[in-house]
Amino acid sequence: MNKAWRARLGVLLFVIGAQTGLAQTYPTKVVHIVVPYAAAGPTDIAARLVSQGLGEALKQPFIVENKPGAGGMIGMEFAAKAAPDGYTLTISGIGPVVVNQALFKKMPYDTVRDFAPITKLISAPTILVVPASLPVNSLADLIALAKAKPGQLNYASAGNGTPPHLAAELMKSMAGLDIVHVPYAAAQASNAVLSGQVSLLFETPAAQSAARAGKVKALAVSTSKRFFGMPELPTMAEAGLPGFEVDAWYGLLAPAGTPGEVIRRVYAEVQKILALPETGKRMASLGFEPVGNTPEQFGASIHAEIAKWNKVIRESGVKPE
Repeated sequence: MNKAWRARLGVLLFVIGAQTGLAQTYPTKVVHIVVPYAAAGPTDIAARLVSQGLGEALKQPFIVENKPGAGGMIGMEFAAKAAPDGYTLTISGIGPVVVNQALFKKMPYDTVRDFAPITKLISAPTILVVPASLPVNSLADLIALAKAKPGQLNYASAGNGTPPHLAAELMKSMAGLDIVHVPYAAAQASNAVLSGQVSLLFETPAAQSAARAGKVKALAVSTSKRFFGMPELPTMAEAGLPGFEVDAWYGLLAPAGTPGEVIRRVYAEVQKILALPETGKRMASLGFEPVGNTPEQFGASIHAEIAKWNKVIRESGVKPE
């Protein structure tokens, strides 16, 4: 082996040794987890559950920092610009990670370029609900009614680019419907369907109580498999729209360039946290289901969803801001 090859091998072994050593000693100080939403919401609660578990496992504080605003972009920009050393992570949802890429012309971050995926933490369905007074009892009934009355049915959402909005737009596209979007704030959207002011809404799992009380009719769930909280409800695919899937997920990411060994260490510990019975029980109380896929799987799903929602948003006529 000549001197040049010996030198290259020495550098490679040094890098491997340094990364292995980093993984064994990480973390040596406080780790900050940026959440681009306000405190006390379901995402924040889930983030604090994960951060507490990581702190206990890795013997250093994992502190949640809420940085809401601008559709999640303030917190995501902060996290994207943080040092890629494993001491700043972020827990965010499909909106800031995926949908904003299509909704805004100028972004302060690029998800694919600026972040390294660690794992999808949780899956969260949306539930298609209609007013109790609407004369439909299934997705097929709703589609038939919408086609019989083009432009006369409307749907609520908590603003452009939210999972309820995207779910309705995907349904419109796949079923060939002419229904009108009426944006609301989140609480007002729920009230609008309860009062019959709108014809339908893709609601959070909080819709369970209203549906069981007969205040609304729940027709289907948006995820690819049935929701554990309402197993009697079919998925949208089962109810007549094969291939339909909207998952209002939340995932854990790090700034791009974070050492792979650190990402693997965090990923491995998160898997243990998500597998705990008490974690599953707490997540279930929020309407969430633990996922915990690999960094590679999470990255592939982000790529696929960016392409998917770019197409849906473009076809919906929503203009990038």
